[in-house]
Amino acid sequence: MYASCLSRRAVLAGTAATAALTTVPFLPGRAHAAEAAVFAGQAYRWRNVVQGGTGFVTGVLFHPSVRGLAYARTDIGGAYRWDDRTDRWIPLTDHLGWDDWNLLGVEAMAVDPAHPNRLYLALGTYAQSWAGNGAVLRSEDRGATWKRADLTVKLGANEDGRGCGERLLVDPRDSDTLWLGTRHDGLLRSTDRGATWQAASFPAAPSATGQGITFLVAAGRSVYAGWGDSDGTSANLYRTADGTTWEAVPGQPAGTAAKVPVRAAYDRHTRELYVTYANAPGPNGQSDGSVHKLRTTTGKWTEVTPVKPGGPTSDGGTDSFGYGGVAVDARRPGTVVVSTNNRWSLVDTLYRTTDGGRTWTSLKDKAVLDVSETPYLKWGADKPKFGWWIQAVGLDPFDSEHIVYGTGATLYGTRDLKNWAPEIRGLEEASIRQLISPPAGEAHLISGSGDIGVMYHERLTASPSRGMASNPVFGTSTGLALAAAKPSYVVRAGWGDNGNGAWSNDGGKTWAPFESQPSMAKSAPGPITTNADGSVLLWSFGTGNPGFRSADNGGSWSEVASFPKGAVPVADPVDPARFYAFDTTTGTLHASTDSGRTFTARATGLNSGDTEFQLAVAPGRSGDLWLSLKWNGLYRSTDGGATFTKVGSCWASYTLGFGKAAEGASYPAVYMVGSTESITAVYRSDDEAKSWTRINDDQHQWGWIGAAISGDPRVYGRVYIATNGRGVQYGEPAR
Repeated sequence: MYASCLSRRAVLAGTAATAALTTVPFLPGRAHAAEAAVFAGQAYRWRNVVQGGTGFVTGVLFHPSVRGLAYARTDIGGAYRWDDRTDRWIPLTDHLGWDDWNLLGVEAMAVDPAHPNRLYLALGTYAQSWAGNGAVLRSEDRGATWKRADLTVKLGANEDGRGCGERLLVDPRDSDTLWLGTRHDGLLRSTDRGATWQAASFPAAPSATGQGITFLVAAGRSVYAGWGDSDGTSANLYRTADGTTWEAVPGQPAGTAAKVPVRAAYDRHTRELYVTYANAPGPNGQSDGSVHKLRTTTGKWTEVTPVKPGGPTSDGGTDSFGYGGVAVDARRPGTVVVSTNNRWSLVDTLYRTTDGGRTWTSLKDKAVLDVSETPYLKWGADKPKFGWWIQAVGLDPFDSEHIVYGTGATLYGTRDLKNWAPEIRGLEEASIRQLISPPAGEAHLISGSGDIGVMYHERLTASPSRGMASNPVFGTSTGLALAAAKPSYVVRAGWGDNGNGAWSNDGGKTWAPFESQPSMAKSAPGPITTNADGSVLLWSFGTGNPGFRSADNGGSWSEVASFPKGAVPVADPVDPARFYAFDTTTGTLHASTDSGRTFTARATGLNSGDTEFQLAVAPGRSGDLWLSLKWNGLYRSTDGGATFTKVGSCWASYTLGFGKAAEGASYPAVYMVGSTESITAVYRSDDEAKSWTRINDDQHQWGWIGAAISGDPRVYGRVYIATNGRGVQYGEPAR
């Protein structure tokens, strides 16, 4: 579901980037017409709706030779370069398109200390059989343009161990040679700066754990490799001094063979290699760990663990955790920072030493956290916590007090070892599930996401001042809807600890939980909708489960036996008595004309089996239905679902939305992620889908973007796109 020309310039989102817009007329019999048939049009400007991070930053890499140059990687949202002049991150992989969705996860990155403009990325989100192979991108201009080498192996940037060290390394003896450690296929080597790759000999054999080589790090002219597939008795740290022969490092500390070497960092002043260990690769599942250093000149090992896991906590529990990130100070010998990970009881911290690990200070203990720029980080509490999932730690080689560390949602930084704030501008990694653009009110956008619930966006250029929707706080949002004739009324559903549904009477600013909920809401919350005047709610609970109805604002619920099980309920925007639902298992459109009490089959024989589909109703029009089917295109009904006609102007439709009509047009603008010819792209139609205009370009594709799309009902041409790892993208015609 998911080949772009990677040698084209990657325009940097967040700047005044514009996209060539193309008009695609419907050509009978030429659904896959070549791009030569596309005609140039106006330009679009694309930007992120600001949320502020919202995803797992798995790696941070300061360039050792250039002040102010750094890179970050994420598990599903691509890679970024830090722009020191503007204090923001610049996305580098937005050009990856639909077919390359699996490459938006960054397994590892590498820089060349001797050639500051060179950058390498190892891409591949999943190592499963259903995912595509990985690829290596190489750049000579810090990620502005790329060349690509496709691999014959799979990488796993969103699998267990994704917070381990950099598995990609430029050989310290030869800048033309690169090493790549894989999870299932051993060690790869390139001798032409990443253009081609071959298997290299390595003394350890992969197992089924999916870890393989966990990091590669240079120590002088040698290279060290962490090994995550140890059987508990064999070595898990290897090295090569000549770039040909690898050997197990002698004398590895007792007890570490049963652990995973998570990360390593080399102090060139003292010639010591610091290694963090945990009893699982992380970011979850760690309960034990340690820190050791190896003096590479003598082979002497010393344990320097700041605090041993396993001690008691004040509530009678056990202080279990592992160790993750590690960074050394390039300016001060013996100064090192390490992180704990998966320390949920006492909360994770960074430990810092200035004497080679003899003594440590917890930086959390005196930390002052300022999250005013991204207030969602309070997660509904009075104040934020220092962090979790801390495996990425970076120490600026030109500023000993500039430390950054990644969490499951942001990147914190300090310049004085005391005051911390997110250093996250420009880095947006949310996986967006739902989008609403209200026709009235303060906010032009309400979004529902994985992990961070629902956000009410008073402004598109700042993280919402209220943070995540609270009362209750949701992790992942599963449903979001407003009453078309009463847009101040909004409902939402999702995964929450204190309830799974909520309503708002002020357009989504404040919320109250439903007084009751169906029993299955806690285990399988699904999509929810409300009718045109907000008097009735319909809530669905996934495949095989019935739908439930409430006519008292969630005070009580009753099962709707005739509702197609697992379907997504859709409300008519004009008639409060009408609801619709599409049963993909049978290819049948069901409708209700009694406010959701009963449903009857209407159109039958529609394409069935599409697991990704969307039923939408045109705003302000009763019974004007659009059925978007991933594998079968687009269909329309103007009689409330009694009959459907295939829309001939596109052959694949993944998600559909509506926005303000063009000047002089009587019908809303239609926005679609789909295919009208040979590529999957973002389109707008101003003539009821008779013709389409492509409004994104090859530099703005964002991988898989099939979850949701919405035009703005108050601003013609503005469109919001849900991405899977790059937050909400919004585009407007360039003026």
